[in-house]
Amino acid sequence: MDEFDRQTAGGKVLWHFTMSLDGFVAGPGHGMDWMAGTTHRPGLTDEYIETTGAVLGGRDAWDHFPNADNLYGGAWTGPVFVLTHHPGDAVPAERVTFLSCDPAEAVRIALAAAGGKNLEVLSASIGAQLLRLGLIDEIDLHIAPVLLGDGIRLFDDPGGDPVRLNRVGAGEPTAAVNVRYRPVRDSDR
Repeated sequence: MDEFDRQTAGGKVLWHFTMSLDGFVAGPGHGMDWMAGTTHRPGLTDEYIETTGAVLGGRDAWDHFPNADNLYGGAWTGPVFVLTHHPGDAVPAERVTFLSCDPAEAVRIALAAAGGKNLEVLSASIGAQLLRLGLIDEIDLHIAPVLLGDGIRLFDDPGGDPVRLNRVGAGEPTAAVNVRYRPVRDSDR
């Protein structure tokens, strides 16, 4: 499997998720219990803690998980921005700023607060809008070995044109990424 260089803090707008093999970043109702038991390479979380200067998320996820202290297990403590059409009825929290503006303005505000580190976009819908606006610098996905079949897709744009991507790292940038999994059987548990 190809590995990448460590994440760097270069003021990037980084759309970052752990995603199921079938393209979901959250289960129904923003459920995240499907990620239990998924392991990542050693040091990965520390890379994001070190390189993230601010986080931009959406109101729907915030309403399901209104706690900025849970990001990276509570080890990351930077500013969080929540983009919403209705900031007045949002549950306030320390380090959280509710923004009611267009997505490009939200990126400008959050990047300024990131202090030269990366802005992590933790919202499928906001990330898709920023991608269409040309404001995403990098998409960083960790594919979990699970098929959810339902939930919130990373990118859902019915009728839209395909968005072509170049792979980061070694090798041909337009090459497909190959993964191989086997279903876990009852006898494997």
